[in-house]
Amino acid sequence: MKLQRKNRLRATALGALAVSSALVLTACGSDNNSGSSATGGTGEKTSAASDVKCDDAKGQLLASGSSAQKNAMDLWVKNYMAGCKGVEINYKASSSGEGIIAFNQGTVGFAGSDSALKPEEVADSKKICKTGQGINLPMVGGPIAIGFHLEGVDSLTLDAPTLAKIFDGKIKKWNDTAIAKLNDGVKLPNKAIQAFHRSEDSGTTQNLGKYLAATAPSDWKYEPEKKWPAPGGQAASGSAGVAAQVKQVDGSIGYFELSYASSQSISTVDINTGGSAPVKASSENASKAIAAAKIAGTGKDLALDLDYTTKAEGAYPIVLVTYEVVCDTGNKAETLPTVKSFLNYTAGDEGQKLLTDAGYAPIPAEINAKVRETIGSLS
Repeated sequence: MKLQRKNRLRATALGALAVSSALVLTACGSDNNSGSSATGGTGEKTSAASDVKCDDAKGQLLASGSSAQKNAMDLWVKNYMAGCKGVEINYKASSSGEGIIAFNQGTVGFAGSDSALKPEEVADSKKICKTGQGINLPMVGGPIAIGFHLEGVDSLTLDAPTLAKIFDGKIKKWNDTAIAKLNDGVKLPNKAIQAFHRSEDSGTTQNLGKYLAATAPSDWKYEPEKKWPAPGGQAASGSAGVAAQVKQVDGSIGYFELSYASSQSISTVDINTGGSAPVKASSENASKAIAAAKIAGTGKDLALDLDYTTKAEGAYPIVLVTYEVVCDTGNKAETLPTVKSFLNYTAGDEGQKLLTDAGYAPIPAEINAKVRETIGSLS
């Protein structure tokens, strides 16, 4: 009995030592290596993310919107919260439409949207921003991949008219002549096409619509809106939902950000733009298209005008840019420091470098410089 009691005491002591060591390591992790002083447990910088400047960030920041940027936002939030002790960023990846509604209801500090604010949404934002209005800050770029699942077919090329007819229900079989002409030598099965689209308002949907309307106007006669416009097809919630359906359903096709295709090993369509060779969906190729974007917004608004009809060599044309929507002035005093601190990180060198590995494309340097300047002026 004495021996057993002695062993128990020894085990307890070792366990306490392990916990104590872990706490010491945790404390070391919260050392401020940036030279800035601690802030009493809130907004204190740790060594986990070298590019984070916590400043006066504190408490909880709620944000919501685009599911297109979810995988990027997950990385950013993880790194930022590791770098700023006592700060919690809670981003709900729902849809661009829901994010804008939440922003204009004043329930979030910022919203993510794959489409710039409409004039009526800007008007609504003035009720929340008080002295200002909602503006668009481009933060995440990337390709909208056309994912497919067709047993026995690993590589597929499509062009805009063919894509338009597929998503409009006009081409119903995989061995249709239009698809076969674009895929010489590929054995296409006599199988029904099952096209999936987003069930909720989505900026990804709108950007795909802009591409189809610009490049195949005779075959896609719908206005580019966040709500899916064409009849037929099957709906799924969020980019994750569409990707999950394509992953498991043979004969399926759908659209979502490249990160979803990469993480689930979903094959993606090469796009025939009319250039010398079909273009693959990749961060690098999307960057070539986004680099040609022009700022269409005025004042502090940095909404971009993308060229979906590009035939530039290696430029992947089906792209989107996700904006973080904030008030230019009139932000809530209790969340403004955290909004600025977090967005400074996402727009910073470290935050933007994370995008390529996650299947996204960094914002071009010239535009990103204006984003950083605007973040600094938020009030």
